[in-house]
Amino acid sequence: MTGHAALTLPAPAKLNRMLHIVGKRPDGYHELQTLFQFLDHGDTLHFRLRDDDAITLSPQIEGVSHADNLIVRAAHLLKGVVDRPVPGVEITLDKKLPMGGGLGGGSSNAATTLLALDHLWQLGLGTDHMATLGLTLGADVPVFVRGFSAWGEGVGERLIPAPLKTPWFVVVHPGASVSTAGVFGHPQLTRDTPLISMSRALQGGHNDCEAVVRRLEPEIGEVIDLLRKYGPAMLTGTGACVFCPFESETSALELEREILYGIARHAYPDRWSVFRARGCNISPLHQALNKLRVSSDTGVS
Repeated sequence: MTGHAALTLPAPAKLNRMLHIVGKRPDGYHELQTLFQFLDHGDTLHFRLRDDDAITLSPQIEGVSHADNLIVRAAHLLKGVVDRPVPGVEITLDKKLPMGGGLGGGSSNAATTLLALDHLWQLGLGTDHMATLGLTLGADVPVFVRGFSAWGEGVGERLIPAPLKTPWFVVVHPGASVSTAGVFGHPQLTRDTPLISMSRALQGGHNDCEAVVRRLEPEIGEVIDLLRKYGPAMLTGTGACVFCPFESETSALELEREILYGIARHAYPDRWSVFRARGCNISPLHQALNKLRVSSDTGVS
């Protein structure tokens, strides 16, 4: 095997800094307007080429079959468009992001897999091709493939770079599970929020899913109310995670510690989890890939 036979890359979380639902399409999908921002926090994926053509993943994720895992699906999808034999790959996942948290963990894993294997298999397919492939796996995959904070429209796949402020965030997951299909299929979901411009969205927005999520999972509403005592907290995606922005890491750290202390003292349920992270306008995945390209160009190992 070559020196490029193994690769470790991040699969970062994303936040929806606002999420407006502006219509419903004939195919059942919803038309959205949203602002995507990355966090310097997420999963990590390790890739190692094999001597055979098998695609393996460990550990298994509880409740998700091997064939249905977006990592495996992404690898097979990419392998299927290559017009020459490629080696198999052994993939190991270090999972940090909660399932169903609205942080895009599965989509991020899929995007990292596509870009990692494009590099390891030396395909050079290009970002546009990879984003198109990614869209067949999920509406959020293209934003992770492209790797810049973005104004998203359509189902979230039409992306324009957005100059977002990159403060610190405290993110709380209440341990609840929210069905995205359940939220988008709910009869009380707002589906006719008026269209706004990106410049208007950059001044602030809301998440149209919040009212329905509060009905479906009242505990998430409790987290939103708690964090709004400290700042303009918001649900990300369809939840279950809630985030609150802060100008400094010190302020974020203070709230993170306060919530952890509350969990330890049983003031909050011990199924809650919390972390702090910094916002990024360039995805940590792309920062890592750029460093890799620079090292390759300069011959630095």
